[in-house]
Amino acid sequence: MATTTYTVGLPSDERWLESIAWGPTGVEHGPSPIANTGRTPYLTAADGAPVEYVPFGLRPFTGADLVLDQEVFWRFDGADEATPTTLRLAFADDLTGLRAVLCYQVSPATDVLLRWVELTNGGPDELRVNQVDSAGFSVPVDTAELTFLTGRWAHEFQREQVVLPAGRFEIGSSQGVPGHQFVPWLAVQDTAGGPAWGVSLAWSGSWRIAADVEITGALRVRAGRAGSAIRLAPGETLVAPQVAGAYSTEGLDGVARAFHAHERELAGSRLDRVRPVQYNSWEATEFAVEEESQLALARIAADLGAELFVVDDGWFDGRHDDTTGLGDWTPDPAAFPNGFAAFIEQVKALGLGFGLWVEPEAVSPKSRLYRDHPDWVYRIDGRPGTLIRNQLLLDLGREDVFEFVRTMFDRLLTDYPIDYVKWDMNRPPTPRGRPGEPSADLDGDHVRNYWRLLDHLRETYPDVLIEGCAGGGGRVELATIARTDVVWPSDNTAPMDRLNIQYGFLHAHAPHVMSSWVTDHPGFFDTRPKSLRFRFVTAMAGVLGIGADIRHWSPEQRAEAAAHVALYKSIRSTVHHGEVHLIGAPGDPSCAAQYSHGSRTVVLAWQTGDLDGTPALPGRQSRFPLRALDPLATYRDGDGAEYSGAHLLHAGLPITFTPTHDADVVVLDRLP
Repeated sequence: MATTTYTVGLPSDERWLESIAWGPTGVEHGPSPIANTGRTPYLTAADGAPVEYVPFGLRPFTGADLVLDQEVFWRFDGADEATPTTLRLAFADDLTGLRAVLCYQVSPATDVLLRWVELTNGGPDELRVNQVDSAGFSVPVDTAELTFLTGRWAHEFQREQVVLPAGRFEIGSSQGVPGHQFVPWLAVQDTAGGPAWGVSLAWSGSWRIAADVEITGALRVRAGRAGSAIRLAPGETLVAPQVAGAYSTEGLDGVARAFHAHERELAGSRLDRVRPVQYNSWEATEFAVEEESQLALARIAADLGAELFVVDDGWFDGRHDDTTGLGDWTPDPAAFPNGFAAFIEQVKALGLGFGLWVEPEAVSPKSRLYRDHPDWVYRIDGRPGTLIRNQLLLDLGREDVFEFVRTMFDRLLTDYPIDYVKWDMNRPPTPRGRPGEPSADLDGDHVRNYWRLLDHLRETYPDVLIEGCAGGGGRVELATIARTDVVWPSDNTAPMDRLNIQYGFLHAHAPHVMSSWVTDHPGFFDTRPKSLRFRFVTAMAGVLGIGADIRHWSPEQRAEAAAHVALYKSIRSTVHHGEVHLIGAPGDPSCAAQYSHGSRTVVLAWQTGDLDGTPALPGRQSRFPLRALDPLATYRDGDGAEYSGAHLLHAGLPITFTPTHDADVVVLDRLP
């Protein structure tokens, strides 16, 4: 890894693997900070050891990572692979025939470690896997302070912290997706502050992350799949999802940057693709999609500087409200009397790319698809179906359903010049059943075919950008991020609400994947009115979009919006590729986000609390101490003002807020 090390070792009896150290390079040279140096009265030796991964049986009392329908006692079975970036260590149980390979992978360019386990049934009988975590991490803190992201629909990614002096802390989802309530991400610090450790799970289904204070006082964090038992037939292999671990001496901010670097690496060459400024028509027209109103919006959006026009829900046959049409992915001929292709060409003639919303996993009971294939939905024989948002969920794990969705995408992307796909999912699966296959791994089947479809889109249509959405931020995790170009953190686009959501989001995920719109929404939780400037600066913190009904914006508002869009385009590369430092929080009187890339630093700043009464009363400018600058260098802003790096680091960047100037963008270039 770039600046950190993760060290493991085998005890002399070779029954399990132990954590030795996780921290800055060199920390492994010395006594392990997490080793148990005492006895374990009334418990087994494994119950007190900093084990990497063990089954129930070897560790019966203080928490195992793998639980089968019988106890498992394995032994070391050799190294399957050992290179500078990959380590695969095998353990085998002679009685059951189970073979487990503990997998480790690092990138020399980042401080992120990937871990997972692969289980193979080498015995003659089926094995029932009741719990399978991907990894366990031992963290050497005295008293753990846990940072996690929680919320609900329209209130996702709210950062919370809890001190755990003893016992267990657990978050997760049983909804078949990561869900709105918790994010599969957790960070750990000592209550005294200092360095931080983080874990982030790459799994698009049900999950759990648990943190236990061990009997030694250290903290152990486990992460992995959740849900029903998995049956492993003789000869079959179960691959657990990857979990990413990160360490930083720079606390939560540093852990965030480590995960950002990992997500930039996941993007590969697609990181260099410009993520366009989009206009999405949903909040302007909702289901009332028809050619003339969409073109009127597209013309204004092009004048504002938008680069992409996305038609959201309501474009397909029979979709006049949320009770009909899902599954019948044919453009509505009444809405587009000149043909859908001709409509798209008119949009493109304005200089805009074209994007389309789909929800391929769902079906309306009032649809041709459901009439023809009622057996394709999750269901339990003899039980009534449960509607959520007036729709049912297709059993994507079925191969015929997978082929239907793949064919739908192929038809749309072949018949029409589509540049951008917004994939939404607005409901969890319930009731969860597949008649005739009571032991099927429904969660795993659904996730794997979801990934297969995203991989198919990326491979077959490499020029098409993909946005991941699930009723807002209901499916945001590393596996989805690895297969999409942007994700939608929340359906809440109000200024102060959104700023809070994005503040939490950037703790776990990178700005180049964070899609954000400017709208006229007043807010659910913090309804304080904010300027158009505030809304634009908030959306500039990630991938800028516009979703307001711009037909009602005044000429002055449109001119201001065009200026903001032009400014964003000039800083977009720094925002998407730069190292991020969060300065303050939305609950403070003011806060900022700093992006530094090469010789340029961009600061987005917001006035989030009360003003100080100046100039009528004595006061001082708001100051934002910047990070990671050269104290001996000189930096110049867009107005020509110059600052030493030492001034920006210690006195802080000065910004004056007023009732009409409640947000600002400052571009600082380092002078040669």
